[in-house]
Amino acid sequence: MTESSGTRQAGVRRNREALLAAAAAVFVEQGVQAPIRDIAGRAGVGLGTVYRHFPNRAELVTAVYRHQIEECVELAAALRREPIAPAEALARWIDAFVEFLVTKHGLGVALQSEDPSLLALHTLMLDKLVPACASLIAAGVAADEIDPGVTAHTLMRAVGNLCILGPGYERAHAQDMVARLLVGCRRDR
Repeated sequence: MTESSGTRQAGVRRNREALLAAAAAVFVEQGVQAPIRDIAGRAGVGLGTVYRHFPNRAELVTAVYRHQIEECVELAAALRREPIAPAEALARWIDAFVEFLVTKHGLGVALQSEDPSLLALHTLMLDKLVPACASLIAAGVAADEIDPGVTAHTLMRAVGNLCILGPGYERAHAQDMVARLLVGCRRDR
């Protein structure tokens, strides 16, 4: 690799990282349907640079959320290693999942969309987050703290539905309702 190609590759990586950071911030503020020009402006690049890295919105959305999804997966593993009750570990993980959902305006709607270009994001979440959640539920069931009828997919879908914010239903309401849902997942003593 020549010095100029190495410099060029470093510039490409910097642009991609700047785009992902800008897109994450813009998505929090405006939702996943935010204008691409707003993301380009925040990243300090032109529209052409955005489209060279991410030919369509679905690829950009997926790239932005891939990192956050990986963080949720890593959190589940870390919580399983902590010396805390399995039900508490599940509650902490669900809190992080709620935060992920409520700060990503439009993500819940995007995941429920019939748009085939967003299938990759939905599949990524199912492939990564459902097993992470299932591992915490399994630990809770084994400790006789979580009802064995609770499944990760159903729980996460219920949480996702409770996290669709709107007028008169804000983040605090979603957090409260999810906490109530988790109480219902506990094993009757």
